[in-house]
Amino acid sequence: MNAAMLSVVAVLMLGLGLGLTVADFRRVRRYRWTVAAALGCQLLVLPLVCFAIVRLLGLPPAPAAGMMLVAAAPGGPLAGVYAKLFGGDVAFNLTLTAVNSVLSVFTLTAITNLSLAYFLPDRQGVGLHGVEIVQVFAAVLVPIAAGMAVKARWGRFAERAERVFRVLSGLALAGLVAAGFAGNLAPLVENLTTVFPAVVLFALASLTAGYGAGRLTRAGRGPSIAAGMEVGFHNAALALTLALSLGSDLALAVPAGIYGLTIMIVAAGFGLLLHRVLAPRADDDATADETADEIADTTADTTDDVTDGGAAPPVANRLHRPPGAPS
Repeated sequence: MNAAMLSVVAVLMLGLGLGLTVADFRRVRRYRWTVAAALGCQLLVLPLVCFAIVRLLGLPPAPAAGMMLVAAAPGGPLAGVYAKLFGGDVAFNLTLTAVNSVLSVFTLTAITNLSLAYFLPDRQGVGLHGVEIVQVFAAVLVPIAAGMAVKARWGRFAERAERVFRVLSGLALAGLVAAGFAGNLAPLVENLTTVFPAVVLFALASLTAGYGAGRLTRAGRGPSIAAGMEVGFHNAALALTLALSLGSDLALAVPAGIYGLTIMIVAAGFGLLLHRVLAPRADDDATADETADEIADTTADTTDDVTDGGAAPPVANRLHRPPGAPS
């Protein structure tokens, strides 16, 4: 694989790691059902949805395989930015990013190889094998671990650096598109009209699936929006790097290039729609979540009181006790 392109991916993954901590992995227990549903959508359901879209729209083999690379890619660095912008739970977004980044390395290689074998069966030897798989592991997992180590040791520096890396992620995607199609825009122009509808449909399906996973598991509005953005923002830079490294057919890289630019617009519209439609219900959701948390905390306190041999007051009295009243 191209060392320069892998280096770009490694830098992006380093920036992703700068925003993660071990606590983000531990938080999975609190939202285990939502995490499982969201990751199930991204790693299993959406590749099948993408396959159905490319078959329904009749995409040519190379762009169809390129769309599957996008579907196999984990969440992108901008997911957290959009989650925060539209009222999502950023902490939950980080939890999804942490687990997703690790698991997707395994599903990425499997989906990539299966897609290439199905859509491009005449191209023997094209795919991720031995050395390429190790390179993908190294370019994704090692920088994330390094970023987490920096975050743990130099927290303030990591916070400032992460903002820079988020800007770099957008510039890196634009740079990869420019480098990949420099001097040969024909594949991009020829496939634009066929690939663009597939990209828009898949972007909407991804955002909706992530948000729906949060709602179905009753995670609340904030985590649901965060799940929608994390599942919707497939890492186009990683998909584009893989596509450009797998062969000379630039049509394979067209979907990733278009998706990386399109998802920013589609996700903004999706976020605004959620904000306008769900704004009247936001306070109700927040009140319900706070009450649930308060009941959980009260139950834990009551258990501690009983364990210590004391008499536990009724839960209702503890929930509505005036401020400053004795226990």
